[in-house]
Amino acid sequence: MKILAQISRVVVGLLFIFSGIIKLNDPVGTQYKLEEYFEVFATDLPQFHDFFMSMVPLALYFSVFLCTAEVVLGIALLVAYKPRTTSIFLLLIIVFFTFLTFYSAYFNKVTDCGCFGAAIKLTPWTSFGKDIFLLVLILILVYYRKKIKPLPTGMIVVLSTVVSLGIAVYALRHLPLVDLLPYRVGANIPSQLKPSEPLRYQYIFEKDGKISKYEQYPSDTTFVFKEMVVLNEDALPKITDYKVWNDEGDFTEETFKGNKLFLIIKNFTDINTAALPDISKLISQVKNKGIEPIVLTSGDSGEIQKFMTEHQLTIPFYFVDATVLKTISRSNPGLWLLKDGNVKGKWHYNDTPEAAEVVDLVK
Repeated sequence: MKILAQISRVVVGLLFIFSGIIKLNDPVGTQYKLEEYFEVFATDLPQFHDFFMSMVPLALYFSVFLCTAEVVLGIALLVAYKPRTTSIFLLLIIVFFTFLTFYSAYFNKVTDCGCFGAAIKLTPWTSFGKDIFLLVLILILVYYRKKIKPLPTGMIVVLSTVVSLGIAVYALRHLPLVDLLPYRVGANIPSQLKPSEPLRYQYIFEKDGKISKYEQYPSDTTFVFKEMVVLNEDALPKITDYKVWNDEGDFTEETFKGNKLFLIIKNFTDINTAALPDISKLISQVKNKGIEPIVLTSGDSGEIQKFMTEHQLTIPFYFVDATVLKTISRSNPGLWLLKDGNVKGKWHYNDTPEAAEVVDLVK
């Protein structure tokens, strides 16, 4: 059992560090997941609606705290720093995560928990199973916490806290150090809208109480169709919800033609308007250099027209779903550069580039 406790310590520590670092790389992504949970709870538990909605503005702070805690507690566990306290905090966190993943799986809400950020996608029940596995290991650690000899490793824990917070702050003030999203620099958007290979399906039927599975649709009309399953899920399109439109119609394909510099405005409530003078200057400079500037927003027509007038922006604007814009850009506003559908650049508003840099990227 002592050996099992030591194995548990290593496994739990490494998994918490791995999970925490991936999410610290993109704390805004975890913020969005927490906001989604709060909104779901507000709807499902109307008696606590106001409480959960009051948590939405605090989601980013919770995100940074939880991600940092995962890394710090994982390191503390590996270096045997205050094992009793560390194991108790780990238990509290895993109980919290287990509840969230169970809720997601059982009620089919928030179907991607974001346990490993954008790096590894898990189904709701897989996420719940992973948390149950960790819960068992952590319970072993709690039981044997008095057997783990504490070591004087406080400075390592302090350093890990500082570094973790530093990574989170950098990602918030700029962009993730490693972009794992489908709209990252180097990606080709049109190709990700299509299957990477022809999709193969399995057709499931029932007849006389028996289930039958076929890869070709059967000609027997007495079969009762149950469902159709994709056999090569890895070939499914990586992007399924990228749509661009205005009142005149769909303009998705137009965004893949030529050089386009998109100003991403996710919403008008928390937009950093202080960055707009530099962005406006950039837009005016690239207009005559073979680059078409365009605004993509999820706001309504009245909001965007008022905004464009106030900030003297005389460029076309189109609408995109809010969730898509959150995936494209983690900053508000943000800049996104495409050349024939290939992502050539992406910038946080704190890193607005010079016109020469943008022009060089599309040569």
